[in-house]
Amino acid sequence: MRASPRPIRSFVLRQGRFSPAQQRAHESLLPRFGVAFAPAPLDLDATFGRTVPKILEIGSGMGETTAEIAQTMPECDFLAVEVHAPGVGSLLKRIDEFGLGNVRIVQHDAVEVVERMIAPGALAGIHIFFPDPWPKRRHHKRRLLQPPFVHSLAMRLAKGGYVHVATDWEDYAGAVLATLTAEPLLVNTALEYAPRPAYRPLTKFERRGLKLGHGVWDLVFRRHGA
Repeated sequence: MRASPRPIRSFVLRQGRFSPAQQRAHESLLPRFGVAFAPAPLDLDATFGRTVPKILEIGSGMGETTAEIAQTMPECDFLAVEVHAPGVGSLLKRIDEFGLGNVRIVQHDAVEVVERMIAPGALAGIHIFFPDPWPKRRHHKRRLLQPPFVHSLAMRLAKGGYVHVATDWEDYAGAVLATLTAEPLLVNTALEYAPRPAYRPLTKFERRGLKLGHGVWDLVFRRHGA
């Protein structure tokens, strides 16, 4: 019997090294703020203990942006998805330092989380900030925002919900623009690229790049409907 083909991952799982603080946070806080992956729809209101708009953060990295947005938007809940354990530890540390009650973390592959754990129409928004652009042509198949996954994302949005992508690779920005535009459930909020929404803070790397003349492209699409 032939084995199923191995799925193409949009990430390389680097082990990385925990700082002592990240490791302490990961060990002590993940049981409280972590959500275990399970192949069944997650009851988001029960997970957070309240009924407010839910926003999915795909690839929260070291957590700076996720924590800052959650702090400035206490009226929303944020489900962060990240595969790298030191990044999860870093975000957990920020959750503790900032006293954030509106963030939960799933340490797992985002594609599987979206397709198995998020019910259709459950989300008010989706943030995907600076995903790996996989710039070499032979690696383009690894890019996260392929048409089937974009359709899965659109299906998880409530009517009027949004998906916001930011990238500093112009080639990838063009590819994402084309893919989002081709998804019939989504409509662009701008002619092409959107101004950076006020809720997305500038990272230190982004500020450095802008000073060097590098561009950043934001794309904000909404699901059809009121």
